[in-house]
Amino acid sequence: MKLYNSIGPNPHVVRMFIAELGLDIETIEMDLMAGENRQEEHLKRNPSGQSPTLELEDGSFLSEITAICEYLDEKQGNTDLMGKTPEERALTRMWTRRVDLQIIEPLTTGFRYSEGLELFKTRMQTIPEAADGLKSIAQEKLAWLDAEMEGKDYICGDRFSLADVMLFCFITFGATVGQSVSEENTNLTSWYDRVKERSSTAA
Repeated sequence: MKLYNSIGPNPHVVRMFIAELGLDIETIEMDLMAGENRQEEHLKRNPSGQSPTLELEDGSFLSEITAICEYLDEKQGNTDLMGKTPEERALTRMWTRRVDLQIIEPLTTGFRYSEGLELFKTRMQTIPEAADGLKSIAQEKLAWLDAEMEGKDYICGDRFSLADVMLFCFITFGATVGQSVSEENTNLTSWYDRVKERSSTAA
């Protein structure tokens, strides 16, 4: 397998997940700032022009970070990262979807419409006037998640999962673009410090 990698939180999610699985996958770097991901060669691999993209052993390609991570986990025989039972896997998917839609989407879109506008305005439709509202939604949902984290070590309870990997990578990214987690969210800040100790975060 080969991982077409780049800067950004999405590739970080997959790299961290790979590290948690203990896998060694060949990595090919792409220059997103130069728009390499929008060139014909990469569009053949991933018509959405996104990063990362995983090339499978049969020469086919898989994109979307949740799909890539679920595929790799299944190849390893189902680990705690996704869940070893149908109930655990359903819980992981539920929380991963909540994190993705309620926090990651408004956080990243708010960035693209503001600090990232110069880079993205020629690559996608942008709505600059929506940026502040989107950022506010992300913060509101982070506060909601903070309350849901009361008494839990990780998002799914005592099991570290894909939901934690995704949230960690995007919270780390958010802190670099003016969207840090409020210190009032003490459950989340404690969770973040706990996850930061894992060696996989450096992937």
